[in-house]
Amino acid sequence: MIFRPGLEGVPVTQSAICDIDGLKGELTYRGYPLADLASNSNFLETAFLLIWGELPDPKQLREFEHQVQMHRRVSFRVRDMMKCFPASGHPMDALQSSAASLGLFYSRRAIDDPQYIYDAVVRLIAKIPTMVAAFQLIRKGQDPIQPKDNLAYSDNFLYMLTEREPDPLAARIFDRCLILHAEHSLNASTFSARVTASTLTDPYAVVASAVGTLAGPLHGGANEDVLAMLEEIGSPECAVPYLNKAIAEKRKIMGFGHREYRVKDPRASILQSLAEELFARFGKDEMYDVAKALEEAAEARLGPKGIYPNVDFYSGLVYRKLGIPRDLFTPVFAISRVAGWLAHWREQLGANRIFRPSQIYTGSKPRDWSNPESRTPSKEN
Repeated sequence: MIFRPGLEGVPVTQSAICDIDGLKGELTYRGYPLADLASNSNFLETAFLLIWGELPDPKQLREFEHQVQMHRRVSFRVRDMMKCFPASGHPMDALQSSAASLGLFYSRRAIDDPQYIYDAVVRLIAKIPTMVAAFQLIRKGQDPIQPKDNLAYSDNFLYMLTEREPDPLAARIFDRCLILHAEHSLNASTFSARVTASTLTDPYAVVASAVGTLAGPLHGGANEDVLAMLEEIGSPECAVPYLNKAIAEKRKIMGFGHREYRVKDPRASILQSLAEELFARFGKDEMYDVAKALEEAAEARLGPKGIYPNVDFYSGLVYRKLGIPRDLFTPVFAISRVAGWLAHWREQLGANRIFRPSQIYTGSKPRDWSNPESRTPSKEN
């Protein structure tokens, strides 16, 4: 039996949802190139594609958008529960608890009922953004803002978060960001979702488990660390000395490297162009020049090793310019990735077998029990 830490390179399922070519830097959703979807689609259409396998026809899309629009509001009981959360708590913990609570209201474990599946998809995609925005205002001592039915999906989230209707360009760029983060094969949170789904529990528990996995610093949240790194570097001319010192000390360069890609992450390239669009309209972020200088320096030192910017390198700059607080970057990631998690939930149900991997035992050989008086203190004590 071969042990591979982290299951690296070990296939554990078959999937038709997403494909990654890490050598060419190509990413497709259900066969469609990500760049095409980011340029031409919107998030809800992309979510429909991921979950049901095909792009919706106009009637299907209108109905899906309408149903999501009509289910944005959350029960006052959920809002009251969130008001009991400590204001110092992390928004990801608040989101995990809130997502799990939906199961108390809607769970029937009717996963063989197509209508139940459709309704669960609609509720989760509709309500997750509302809960993220609600906690942001609640922890500031304010009442949550109710969704606006006349606003599109991304526009409405920014409205609930910032308390004002967004500029159309900002809303469109945010919507494209959601498309970019919606799915990425069997990453840690998606694997968590599939393992939970394999027990045949309800989809609210599936999403809550995935949110909990995404909250870990080795998965979500790296774009927060990228901004901190850029601020530490301070200016473009300091990028090379910072990089040289980090390499010499064998420290991780935040926002660089990916287990799948050996070239620049295609999502990073699109996010960089989105950042430039935002800066042209609303003013430049001074850290952008630092980021470009660091990328240029890193390409020479790390590029030959296949280490290039990943999705987190530019996304934080985009989110900051959109007015999103830094500790909401990962919850925003979850708003998007819930589409991918639900796609994998449905796919897991289609050919389910509960996950039960094996292990390699490294403990003691069989031992005899002894009474307490005859035991000697262990070395740890």
